[in-house]
Amino acid sequence: MRRLFPVTEETAAQARTDGGAPAAPGAAGDREWGLAELAAAYAYPDPGPGAPRPWLRANMVSSLDGAAQHEGHSKPISSAADMRIFGTLRALADVVLVGAETVRQEGYRPARARAEFAGARAAAGQAPVPAIAIVSASLDLDFTLPLFTSPLVPTLILTGAAAAPDRVAAAEKAGARVLVAGEGMGVEPARAVEALAGLGHTRLLTEGGPRLLGQLIAAEVLDELCLTVSPTLTAGGAQRIAGGPSVAVPHRFELVSLLEEDGFLFGRYRRP
Repeated sequence: MRRLFPVTEETAAQARTDGGAPAAPGAAGDREWGLAELAAAYAYPDPGPGAPRPWLRANMVSSLDGAAQHEGHSKPISSAADMRIFGTLRALADVVLVGAETVRQEGYRPARARAEFAGARAAAGQAPVPAIAIVSASLDLDFTLPLFTSPLVPTLILTGAAAAPDRVAAAEKAGARVLVAGEGMGVEPARAVEALAGLGHTRLLTEGGPRLLGQLIAAEVLDELCLTVSPTLTAGGAQRIAGGPSVAVPHRFELVSLLEEDGFLFGRYRRP
């Protein structure tokens, strides 16, 4: 990263004093941040005393005109810095929650072990890599893909109680672990979070897609949004980062920090 604009009580007060001007760049200066520094900047909140509660963050990218993808994929509006943060957020997480359509469109693969984060994950009691947890009502998934045939940790599938028994059996035969997180065919976001927490996964990360993120927002289970704003314009009818019905009252999040590189902005927002 080339610049960091940390948002703290002190810098917020200074911004108000300066009429809303952004804080000056931090000590990082114009240089690339190391992975350890990024991991510290994006660390999950301290769980505090007692049993840790689940913390769900989303990581999404958007063009200047609000597109979450171009021609069905997010890569055209991403960047090398965006992918470094993508990898760092995965390395911090216990599990990556993703919608089935995104798995199909983006060609999802199992998370890979990163030597740079191996020690920190072991010290935190985490598996070598985060599990991929797929939200799917129909379980219409290709079980011959590496996501099922060669993950370092078993892939999880969240589905409803009325899921087709033959698809559940096929998923389990492929080595996936199926979790029921809803009545009927659908998955209830709050129950999905509870099911993952029941396995000890409290550092949760979702990478969408837009439909899943919209459901998480509507259910009020999203704690944090890490948003990359890409300096690109796509026009067209691409989806926004979140879809589905609108909420009754807009949810206000607070800016925690802002990174910049080559015109890309990397914001971190938390629920108050």
